[in-house]
Amino acid sequence: MTSQTRETAKDQPAVPAAARPTPWPAALAILLVAAFQATRPRQWPKNLLVFAAPLAGATLGRPDGFGYALVAFAAFTAASSAVYLINDVMDAERDRLHPTKRSRPVASGRLPKPLALALAAVGLGLAMLASAAIREPRLALVIGTYVVTSWLYSVGLKHAPGVELAIVASGFVLRAIGGAVATHVPPSPWFLTVCSLGALMVAIGKRYTELSVLGTEAAAHRPAMRWYRIWLLRTAQRAASAVMLVAYVLWALSEHDSWMRGWHVASAVPLACALIRFDRLTGLADGRPVEDLISRDPTMICAELVWLAMFTVGL
Repeated sequence: MTSQTRETAKDQPAVPAAARPTPWPAALAILLVAAFQATRPRQWPKNLLVFAAPLAGATLGRPDGFGYALVAFAAFTAASSAVYLINDVMDAERDRLHPTKRSRPVASGRLPKPLALALAAVGLGLAMLASAAIREPRLALVIGTYVVTSWLYSVGLKHAPGVELAIVASGFVLRAIGGAVATHVPPSPWFLTVCSLGALMVAIGKRYTELSVLGTEAAAHRPAMRWYRIWLLRTAQRAASAVMLVAYVLWALSEHDSWMRGWHVASAVPLACALIRFDRLTGLADGRPVEDLISRDPTMICAELVWLAMFTVGL
């Protein structure tokens, strides 16, 4: 290299690191991570509700019922992931103004909208294929109902106070019903009542914590919040919790077998502890998602495991 060439190279400005193109392997890895995060794997434990009906009924229903329940779990995981992707695309502009949602893959621009929609289509297709694989059209119907109600929620019903709470709660109940139809275990009225009240309690808890954290700014991110009041949500959450516990005890008392009746009535104690703990955690309003309160708090997990153990022994 001549001295003139060296001088010319020295005079040229350095290219900023941010402006340099990202090597394609790293870009692909970033995109794959963003796609995985957009499916919200932290929400996947909700789909374990498909095992609720076989557990409550003390039967796996049809032969190889556990395998069919696993298929239902996979189908709801694919369908719910698709719903999350679609919601993120539709809410991207509003999410960018939210203190925490702005970091979501679609809102932050890490996952392009067309790719998010393509992944959602794949997820919906996989959910329908899973239903066809076990020859259970009712599972496809339940999943279809879940997807349609979620879409209606996204396009407008999320702005209707009360209605949007019912739709959020219905997502939990439809998962339980999906597991029931996949395994051929008819859900009892008591089962549906307890599931519905528990789901409503969680949905109200989500809105309570959101309103507590964001205050008057909550309506800017979710217009329906302008109609809610802290005291009203708190009262409704506790009412749903109390009625749920009463319904659970009444169901336990209706058991004909004395062994099952005794254990299931006793299991209402750890259930009550879990409900009280949930009430306390939502009251703290520390910004954590409600799902984390249920699945990551040590005291809550302990109460849940004790309840599950006593419930299972009673079967």
